Amino acid sequence: MLKNLEDTINKRCLIALSYFSVDNKPLKQTLLAGTVKSVDKEMGITLSLFVEEKAQPNDVKKALPEFILPANLSCWFNAPKGTFTTSNAEIKIENPDFLITWDIYQTKKPKDAKEEGEQQWWEWHPRTAPPQVN
Repeated sequence: MLKNLEDTINKRCLIALSYFSVDNKPLKQTLLAGTVKSVDKEMGITLSLFVEEKAQPNDVKKALPEFILPANLSCWFNAPKGTFTTSNAEIKIENPDFLITWDIYQTKKPKDAKEEGEQQWWEWHPRTAPPQVN
C-alpha cells in the first residue's frame, strides 16, 4: 500500500479512465500506460506516457507526452502480473507496478459545438474499489 506520493516515482502504471456525461451515462473508457516522472501535492502526479516505438534517426529525441493525475493514492492498486494493451493498440505494458482507476464526470452540459473556445468541465472521482481483471 502506498503511503507517500514520492513512493510512486519511477513506477510503471496502467491507468484506467472512465468518462461519464452530466447524466451519468458512459461516454468512453481509456487505458493508458506510463511511468511516474514527478509528484506535487497541488499539481498532481505527472506520468510520461509510453508511445509506440518507431524508427527515428538517432539524433532526433522526441519528448514523451505527459499526463497528470490528481494527487490521490486511494485508487492505486498493485497490478496483476501479465501483459496489457492500452487503448492505442500499439502500446503494450508487461507486469506494471500499479493499476490506477478514475471515473471522470462532466459537470455541465457542453454548449453548442459551433461555439469556439467553449470549455468543458470535468470532476475526477477515484474508483477506490479494487478492479476486477480477467
